[in-house]
Amino acid sequence: MTTTESAPSTEYRVIGTNPVRPDGVDKVTGRAVYGADVRLPGMLYGKVLRSPHAHALVKRVDASKALALPGVHAVLTNADFPEPLEPVMQTVRGPQPTRWDTERILAGRKVLFRGHPVAAVCATDPHVAEDAAALIEVEYEVLQAVATLDDALAPDAPILHDDGLASLVDGLFDPVDGKPSNIARQFTLGFGDLEAGFAQADIVLERQYETAMYHQGYIEPHNATAVWNRDGKVTIWTSTQGAFGIRQNVARVLNLPLGDLRVIPAEIGGGFGAKNVVYLEPIAALLSRKTGRPVQLTMNRTEVLEATGPTSGTRSWIKVGATKEGKLLAADVRLEFEAGAYPGSPVAGGARCALGPYVVPNQRVVGLDVVLNRPKTAAYRAPGAPAGEFPVESILDELAEQLDIDPMELRLRNCTALGMPRSDGAVQGNIGAREVMQAVISHPHYRSETVGADIGRGVAMGFWQNGGGESSAYAMVHADGRVTLVTGSVDIGGQRAALAMQFAEAMGIAYEDINSLVGDTDTIGFTGNTGGSRTTFATGWAVYQAAMDVREQLEQRAARIWECAADEVAYDPSDAALHGPDGKVMTFKEAARRLPGTGGMIQGQADIVSTNVGKVGACFGAHIADVHVDRETGKVTVLRYTAVQDVGKAIHPAYVEGQIQGGAVQGIGMALNEEYVYDSNGRMLNASFLDYRMPVANDLPMIDTVLVEVPNPGHPYGVRGVGEVPIIPPLGAIANAIHDAIGVRVTSLPASPRVILELLDEQAGGA
Repeated sequence: MTTTESAPSTEYRVIGTNPVRPDGVDKVTGRAVYGADVRLPGMLYGKVLRSPHAHALVKRVDASKALALPGVHAVLTNADFPEPLEPVMQTVRGPQPTRWDTERILAGRKVLFRGHPVAAVCATDPHVAEDAAALIEVEYEVLQAVATLDDALAPDAPILHDDGLASLVDGLFDPVDGKPSNIARQFTLGFGDLEAGFAQADIVLERQYETAMYHQGYIEPHNATAVWNRDGKVTIWTSTQGAFGIRQNVARVLNLPLGDLRVIPAEIGGGFGAKNVVYLEPIAALLSRKTGRPVQLTMNRTEVLEATGPTSGTRSWIKVGATKEGKLLAADVRLEFEAGAYPGSPVAGGARCALGPYVVPNQRVVGLDVVLNRPKTAAYRAPGAPAGEFPVESILDELAEQLDIDPMELRLRNCTALGMPRSDGAVQGNIGAREVMQAVISHPHYRSETVGADIGRGVAMGFWQNGGGESSAYAMVHADGRVTLVTGSVDIGGQRAALAMQFAEAMGIAYEDINSLVGDTDTIGFTGNTGGSRTTFATGWAVYQAAMDVREQLEQRAARIWECAADEVAYDPSDAALHGPDGKVMTFKEAARRLPGTGGMIQGQADIVSTNVGKVGACFGAHIADVHVDRETGKVTVLRYTAVQDVGKAIHPAYVEGQIQGGAVQGIGMALNEEYVYDSNGRMLNASFLDYRMPVANDLPMIDTVLVEVPNPGHPYGVRGVGEVPIIPPLGAIANAIHDAIGVRVTSLPASPRVILELLDEQAGGA
């Protein structure tokens, strides 16, 4: 069930409807081309040899037996990569030595996680390639594995990056007590006077929490197909959320000019933030250069789980102080995030968002980025925020209980608002946090009674700042009045439809008259990755500007036809027509029909830089969860679930609902089932979907959604990104519901049956 609560807004003709998605037919008929579906003449197939050890020196690699196998065409090692032109690269999480990127793709001196690539081979078919990879001999000197945060932070911990490269970047791996450390980075956010805030508090709570390492769980594994032509031009097909990001990263690793590299995004079978990382693309390209033939590589599921980026396992401490009326006075938060083998966990996102829904006048958030022998982490939907906000939402629930205040009323008393400061120094813009909280309080789910033994209800808030950035759009008007709209944003959640709808609204034409396509790096201007809840907002701006460009060109063309000044002509989207002097009217379709004979066809386009003109609208959500806990087995069953979220303006409400439901289910998985399980040697013990337990349809009830619409004034149609926030509240909401059901507080997620039974045993022992 979906309900919508709207502020007064302009009525739209296309926006707010639910048209059929343009890629639907190809996907349901099996004609859509995904990354592994690419087929080229003479194509070879690659396989990567991966380390069986989590931490070891690579002493020798001997590929002679593999090369002697019939059907094998080439073997690749780290030595085949060119030396970096620049010693330091800029990443989204700060500068790092460029050599680390090459080492992550194919290890040279050292392997740093089980599954770390060591060599690659290509052959006439995948089976020969697999046999050949098994023939490559690697001599290792096995080192002690750093498998946990405790291992990494121990005074005598083995140091992962002991090769001196970290010294290239100031502030990276600062020594601790004069000794090398596995702490890659430490930072502090906040403001006010903590000591004074806690001194004024009537109640102070201090707790510790943990979350596991989680994988995004996309169905389609990573893949890459590459052709290195004789003229030096390289073309890559891959499953990615951002063709331009892949192009930039591959070009840097291979020392290629950007203009010599074309990246074509295939249809994507799920990403959730994780398919912005380069894994196989440079390997496929170098093997193609060695062989002169196209090369394709595809991971299996074990490779995906062991060797691609999950999100961080975390440990956090939080201390809050409040008045007896429930007014927050101070909060002190410390977040330790696993980065995996190389620096760059999403701890900054967790730190920025932890206290985001609330006004806390005195606050400090300390973040630590810690390396250990696990795969390098990658983005996962609201990177860092679920783990960052879980401790806050949990301790607020406990605070409400001790003060005998309704949990949502406590949150409402401390709700952030326009102009209030955030932990990172930014101030809140026009937001809907209060409207979301009020929608929860008035919702029938929240107002109803829970009935039955061991059934409980929990609530939690979520905040994400959302993203902007650069996007491009081209709109080609055809003589029959139809339009081809090309954008650079990979479609991972219905973007082709949502963008076409905004163009149709701006022009006043039918959605069905627009052919919405995704371009590649040679056919569209630079566009940032599809992620960070930026696409419908930022690329929507580009689409809107492309429409304004078309309208202006049509006005100029009509002025030429009518022999009048251009400022005497105005395009009106309400009737999709041009209006001129003396009552002259020309419809869009008539104007399009006359383009060939009056100067030629037209193309509207967006200025890349000007797509940053709008203000990104931050997003808030709140979830209500009812659960039953089986005291005999420890199983937690979700009985009812409602997600309330400010969506700005729902362009395509059905897709918005799907985004919210999907994010909620992933968050429920984090709360109850999912986790990476490692032994002391850094070996993952559940590297398959049989053992890595994600929730499926029959595990959950229907996720009800409430779309609160507080339009973002920084966008022509009020858009706020919606994809990130729904994964944040489930961790706190489920944990709080479990406490309400059986009286124990879950501080370490997931709340698996083992964890629940251990907590019940502790409860019984203390009774």
